[in-house]
Amino acid sequence: MKITNIRFAKLIVPLITPFKTSMRTVENIEDLVVIVETDAGQVGYGSAPATPVITGDTHGSIMAAITSVLLPKLRGMEIENLNSIIHVIQSSLVNNSSAKAALELAIYDLWGKFHNAPLYKLLGGGNNTLKTDITISVDTIDKMVSDSLKAIEDNFDILKIKIGTDIKEDIERVKAIHSAIGNDVQIRLDVNQGWSAKQTVYAANYFESMGIQLELIEQPVRADDIAGLKYISDRVHTPIMADESAFSPKQVIELITSHSVDIINIKLMKTGGISNAIKIADIAKIYQVECMIGCMLEGSIGVSAAAHLAVAKSDVITKIDLDGPALGQFDPVSGGVSFNKSIIQLNELPGLGIDVINGLIEL
Repeated sequence: MKITNIRFAKLIVPLITPFKTSMRTVENIEDLVVIVETDAGQVGYGSAPATPVITGDTHGSIMAAITSVLLPKLRGMEIENLNSIIHVIQSSLVNNSSAKAALELAIYDLWGKFHNAPLYKLLGGGNNTLKTDITISVDTIDKMVSDSLKAIEDNFDILKIKIGTDIKEDIERVKAIHSAIGNDVQIRLDVNQGWSAKQTVYAANYFESMGIQLELIEQPVRADDIAGLKYISDRVHTPIMADESAFSPKQVIELITSHSVDIINIKLMKTGGISNAIKIADIAKIYQVECMIGCMLEGSIGVSAAAHLAVAKSDVITKIDLDGPALGQFDPVSGGVSFNKSIIQLNELPGLGIDVINGLIEL
């Protein structure tokens, strides 16, 4: 099974409610779909959102990187030679993590089809059912409380609360949500680099003194402020998780060995795909550090790949944040992973298990 061509399409899914963080507001999931064709008639699917303020990638830059740099080197390569293909993808250009990720996902999809097995089984196997949290966007206190209660009605029992706009208002948001839902529902705080180290210590100690039990605080300070993360971790009991600070295996080693964080958030768009995500999970296991599997605001193609990885590495990936498809008004992908509110179910079809993708806009 040889690679013959790569083409692109766009997939747009309106959100149920606008997605708001301290960094942006989005109303649609917009994925660039990467379709790798082979001489055997099989195709592999990958995807990536545009995340210029996180990874630096746009849909235009992803297409250019794949078309001008990667495709000429990959054309004619055999899918069974997975390691050689991954080496080409990872070594042919620096950065461009989303471009590498989208292409890797399509390659791994084809690799699963070549072996006629679901990807998670080839990566190690496991229980093919996961349970995810759901994101509550930053908004007015009343709206965030209302959204939290609605999520609980939909059987979500872990809420990921987006904050990071103003420390005083953020504290009031958390207090109001906790008062409304109590301690039976877990709360994860995602600050999106919105606080200083001292503000984080103040807020975490305040929540602890108030009996507000937080499962974790995610990326409270700037991505490059590793000293700030360590300052926080040394002074609070609440676990601190790195997100934007943790792109590569090398960064993860530095974060863990410096005791700067307690948890690593793995996202395929940051790691450049599945191959480096596997390395990060294995590193974390060696150091007995938990991982979360997360996603950007993206649809079920990319999130399906993350789910396959999470199942195969469930001994270290203990926290699931794969709610992207659940935030959309519909899922245009059929035959792949099933996203039913908090429950994620992997099927037994080869690769990512994708059958049909409705609404593709060819580019």
